[in-house]
Amino acid sequence: MIRGWYTGASGMRAQQARLDSLANNLANVDTNAYKKDVSVQKSFAELLIRREDDGGVRLNPFGSSDEPPIIGKLGTGVETNELYTIFSQGAMRQTDNPYDIALDGEGFIAVQTPQGERYTRNGAFTLGLEGYLETKEGYPVLGTSGQPVKVQENNFQIDKAGNIYINNYYVQNPQEFIGDTENQWQDTVLLDSIKLVDFKSETGAGSRYIQKQGNSLYKATDVSGPATDLEGQERPRIVQGFVETSNVEPVTEMVQMIEVQRAYEANQKAVMNADSMLGVLINQVSRLA
Repeated sequence: MIRGWYTGASGMRAQQARLDSLANNLANVDTNAYKKDVSVQKSFAELLIRREDDGGVRLNPFGSSDEPPIIGKLGTGVETNELYTIFSQGAMRQTDNPYDIALDGEGFIAVQTPQGERYTRNGAFTLGLEGYLETKEGYPVLGTSGQPVKVQENNFQIDKAGNIYINNYYVQNPQEFIGDTENQWQDTVLLDSIKLVDFKSETGAGSRYIQKQGNSLYKATDVSGPATDLEGQERPRIVQGFVETSNVEPVTEMVQMIEVQRAYEANQKAVMNADSMLGVLINQVSRLA
């Protein structure tokens, strides 16, 4: 019965961890490019139960031996193994903002932070005071040249490959630029390309092992390995004027929350029943004594 307490309590702790991840997913359902987390559990070692008062005969190369028959296995509890991030593609939402970009495919955008290079899929960028393309938190977006991308309002375009073109007519005649006319945009110059990376560890998809840091940022870990620059056909398609939405399905998360609540209550009742049985046993023994 004491073991029943620990088994039920471990189930309650595991369901609590699962509930926390579901609640966090629902809280970020409207966060651009948010990737949902899934709490993965694993069971403790199982005990093999045998009948001690019922012998059995087992043949072996040295003769035979008595061995109690096997009744079955007894579980000893469960624990949270890991918090697994699902990197499935989110839907595209049109914003018509030239500073917004969305990734269609696997990969991450590199940005520069005070803690070093970090990675994101949230392409809701802004134009900083110094003309750099930045995240909402003010972290500049990096180009393949290794330098922050610097543009000016109304003078740049980003193609599907992530190449950034500036309007040379605007650069030379900023006072005469009257709009995005066809003739003016024929005179373009390649400025840089958005730096796109991915993680490819020896054990498989390294992006599975990168670590969330908040503000839609990720960092590399020892397990994920360093970021690898994507080139050519490996690069995901970039769509300007769109942002990627989260991959959280609110209905699915709510259904799973109901499942968690019922599983938690079942483990709670198991603990209460074990406590009640132990109380009855102690009271009966004390009477006999």
